Formats: sequence, structure tokens, C-alpha cells
Amino acid sequence: MHPPSAAFTIGDLLRDWRQRRRLSQSALAGDAEVSTRHLSFIETGRALPSREMVLRLAERLDVPPRERNRLLGAAGYAPMYRERRYDDAALADVRSAIEQVLAGHEPYPALVIDRHWTLVAYNRAVPPLLEGIEAALLQPPVNVLRLSLHPQGLAPRIVNLGSWRRHLLARLRQQVEASGDPVLAALADELSGETYATAEAAPVPALPLDDVVVALRVRSPLGVLSLISTTTVFGTPVDVLISELALETFLPGDAATREILQRAFTAVSGAGVGTA
Repeated sequence: MHPPSAAFTIGDLLRDWRQRRRLSQSALAGDAEVSTRHLSFIETGRALPSREMVLRLAERLDVPPRERNRLLGAAGYAPMYRERRYDDAALADVRSAIEQVLAGHEPYPALVIDRHWTLVAYNRAVPPLLEGIEAALLQPPVNVLRLSLHPQGLAPRIVNLGSWRRHLLARLRQQVEASGDPVLAALADELSGETYATAEAAPVPALPLDDVVVALRVRSPLGVLSLISTTTVFGTPVDVLISELALETFLPGDAATREILQRAFTAVSGAGVGTA
């Protein structure tokens, strides 16, 4: 995928997305109800697609909103999606909904990340899990993957570090493959490097849960926590930022974890959802 800062034609960009989706010209043309010849002309710059055609091809190629704006710009059209900051007044209702979900998930950890895994917001169950972490890793902007896998982050506390690391890297590589985002690609390279290649802690016995999902098993002062992660995204976003936000929630994977988290949460002081 071409870097966002580079100037490429609409044909270049559409060809990149088609190849990324592993589609032939004929397959995409058939799906988009356009002739293969016309699609070839668009990709080679011999024809300029209409705005409707750009959006139709982007829909068939499952291009994310940010890149749809880029396709439109390359073809000479205005962007379709607005991109606001998280603290924009226009997103007040969305922020309120997110905060309700985060607070409602307590006493279990939940957080919001953007497309680059940067921490955006979190609930009161998260900070206790980060006590004692290297301060530099907690300075905004906080990258959740870096925080999780760095040897001065959560990594030494993760009992099943090897399997959890493989799970996160596989998910990250899937995102790189789907989006072509150069920042995510650089992050994947960094997390695969020697700095993060720490030895896994002594394993604990397998749980029945291990045959179903990859749980995060992390040591705490009160015992080993077994956490199941889930991811939620907005289904009908019309803003670039909102389309790229993900809500990461963690549920107890066993009765002991449920009891520990419920007990620990009663000791948490302060109120409200945090923002990074």
C-alpha cells in the first residue's frame, strides 16, 4: 500500500486495493457490474471514474472510510467522511455512549483504542492492573500493544506470554494485511524485534478454557487472573475516527478471577471513566 503522504493516481490506489484483496480485474469488474475493459482503463489512467464508480469499487473492495476519502481525493472529488477529534463537541453523544459502556463493564477492565492501538479511554478497573509499570510506557500517547508486550510493561506478569504474544501479533498482522497501514506495519516489525523477544514465564497448568479461546493470564498481587478479551466496533460509522475506534473488554475466565476483580474494584477510589 502506498504511504498516505505520497501522491498516486486513482488507478494506482484502486489497483493496490484490488491486489490486496486478491481479486482479478474480471472478478472485481463482475462484482461491481462494470466491464473489465473500463476497469482496466481506470487502473491505467485512460479513464477517470465517476464519484459513484469510486464509491462502488471501494464498497466492493471493503475499503475503510479513511482510505475511501483518499480514493475520492485522488479522483478529484470531495471526501465523503468527516474526521473529528475524540474531544470534538459533535461527538459528545458518542463519547457519552462509550463512557456508559465502559462504566457498565466494571468491575472488569475495558478500554477504547484507535486504529494504531493508541489508548483513547478506559474504565476504573484498568489502572490497578498497570501499577508498577515503567512510567515511560504510560506517557501519552499510550500504545496498548507496546504496553502489553514490552519487557518493562505487562509482559513479565503474563503467565502465558508466548501464546498471548502470538495471538496479538497475528491479529496485528491481519490488520496490516487488510489495511496496508504503514504505521501498523512498523509497529508489527517493532513488536517482532529482539527487544520484545523475552522468555515466557514458567507456564501454569492448562485450563479447559485454553481449548476454546486464548485467554490473557496475568499475575496480580491477589493471584493469577484469567481474562477473555472481546472486541466491539461501531456498526454504522460516518466519521473516520469513529470507524477506527474499537472497544476492548475483558471478562473473567474463571470464578477465581471474577472474585478477585470484584473484590479489588471495591477498593478503587475516584469516579468516572478515564481518557488518555
